Amino acid sequence: MNPENTPFDISLTEEQNQIKNIVRDFAEQRIKPEVLKLDETQEFPYSIVQELSGMGFLGVLIPEKYGGAGLGYTEFVIIIEELAKVDPSIALTVAAHNGLCTNHIYMFGTEEQRMKYLPDLCSGRNIGAWGLTEPGSGSDSAALKSYAVKEGDHYLLNGSKMFTTHGTVGGTYTILAITNKSLGKKGVSAFILEKGFHGLVLGKKENKLGMRASDTTQLTFEDCMIPQQNLLGKEGEGFIQAMKVLEGGRISIAALSCGLAMGALEASIQYSTERKQFNKSLNAFQAIQFKLADMAVNIDAARLMTYKAAFKKDKNELTQNEAAMAKLFSSEIAEKAASEAVQIFGGYGFIKEFPVEKLYRDVKLLTIGEGTSEIQRLVIARQLLKEY
Repeated sequence: MNPENTPFDISLTEEQNQIKNIVRDFAEQRIKPEVLKLDETQEFPYSIVQELSGMGFLGVLIPEKYGGAGLGYTEFVIIIEELAKVDPSIALTVAAHNGLCTNHIYMFGTEEQRMKYLPDLCSGRNIGAWGLTEPGSGSDSAALKSYAVKEGDHYLLNGSKMFTTHGTVGGTYTILAITNKSLGKKGVSAFILEKGFHGLVLGKKENKLGMRASDTTQLTFEDCMIPQQNLLGKEGEGFIQAMKVLEGGRISIAALSCGLAMGALEASIQYSTERKQFNKSLNAFQAIQFKLADMAVNIDAARLMTYKAAFKKDKNELTQNEAAMAKLFSSEIAEKAASEAVQIFGGYGFIKEFPVEKLYRDVKLLTIGEGTSEIQRLVIARQLLKEY
């Protein structure tokens, strides 16, 4: 059978349903009581992350040989969705740790690198950070300024990174830098750094609109010494590696978007059932019913796209287009769902004690991170026009 025509079935296995129920219960019982405090204080939820690591959720995609859970992207999507319904910040922590740094090392690292770094990442002894974006390069990810020069048995790295998830709390970093400027994006290489490397300077933690319990930091490299054996793959392969890592990362952001939208819908249903206006429940009004219906339709479509991308990824099929489509559509319908939820809550939607206010702030990142909506449209258009 042609892989492109492989039947797609969204029904979950018994094991996948068990994972879904475990994550849902944990999110409701353990995370939900902490959400408001973590958002206000911007504390990184160390204890919660450690509990998630004990459940195997910090090494979702990594084989058991390296301390991982040996699961696939479908299970990854399930986990991120359920966490994001309750707290998108923690879902983002799990998504970034698994999908970026940890997965980059697994996909492109040597056996020695895998054995050295993955067990600590999967166990939560180390949190993974991934550095691509710089002050002058966001969507133009090939326009890096950070550069690494080989000197003897090590590289000297100079430059900086912006918006690095887990920059402060991380123990292991995968960083992209130029090793041959004349080759453009073919001169980009990837390196593994450790906290404590000489010349690695942690900057200020960013004070963000949303996702406030997720750690985001600037990194600076001042003649940062990287052992030669910490080069990931070969020199010049970094950009291609990053694009492949981001392909999987976009599926996780699509899942996060679906989960956030589902959380917004569930909160809206509950509130509109309990809230009375003109002696009727709010959801007795057609205007509210239409909002709920539109949210449900969009979420269902987004989930189908996201699970399709995850399904194909688990089959080792090309998913660049599916991942971009799922990320684009899911993030934009999540933004709409969060906005409609605030509208349904009315004035209470503007108050921090009610969950949709936080969802409204959190959701904006999803149309920006791991490639903006505009970049996703470029990726999709290029695929469409490739044959013409």
